[in-house]
Amino acid sequence: MRIVFVRHGDPDYAHDCLTEKGLIQAKQAAVRLREEGIEEIWASPMGRAQQTAAAASEELGLPVKTLDFMHELNWGSADGEPIFSNGHPWDIADELARQNWNLNRTDWPEHPYFKNNIVTENVRQVEEGIDKWLEGLGYVRDGFYYRSTLPDNRQRTVALFSHGGSSAAAMGHILNLPFPYVCALLHLEFTGITIIRMDRNPGAVALPCLELGNDGKHIHGTSYHRLADM
Repeated sequence: MRIVFVRHGDPDYAHDCLTEKGLIQAKQAAVRLREEGIEEIWASPMGRAQQTAAAASEELGLPVKTLDFMHELNWGSADGEPIFSNGHPWDIADELARQNWNLNRTDWPEHPYFKNNIVTENVRQVEEGIDKWLEGLGYVRDGFYYRSTLPDNRQRTVALFSHGGSSAAAMGHILNLPFPYVCALLHLEFTGITIIRMDRNPGAVALPCLELGNDGKHIHGTSYHRLADM
């Protein structure tokens, strides 16, 4: 199975929707996704992700199914005590890198910047949710990896529209990469496409493969102007 992660388009965060530019990006992404053989569309419940997914739904003729746990992450102090950059995980990841702190450490939730940060619990909820979702799609967490319970080896592809934070948490969990490391590694652009491929052989347990990372070519160059003029 292939999971096509798509970040939402350019947002109006105050109203939780897409800007005019974001709507154009969503259409561009939808056209780009025609070549991926997508069979199911899933999305965060938040407006900007739902609108981005709706463009793909119209283009591909598929309904949008909602995953509540993939809403954008919240961050900040859990008890009101000040924490670095008000708990913003991307700022924290960059600061830890400047400090030469190993972002691959699995005990990152115990770091003072994360221990009292509500984002840590949000990440845990995404990790639990993604495992339950994958189990419903035929992949059961088995130690560090996933075991296919599918009856055959037919390649299936699903799309998941969400956010920079929840996507980082989900992808990091699937690939066994700590959340701060993924925040620093993948600065997902609007409608950036990342594809993770799971082993499709029944009963197999294998490391998922990163097939594509943060592809945003569909929103750059002449294609943007062509769609903008439509």
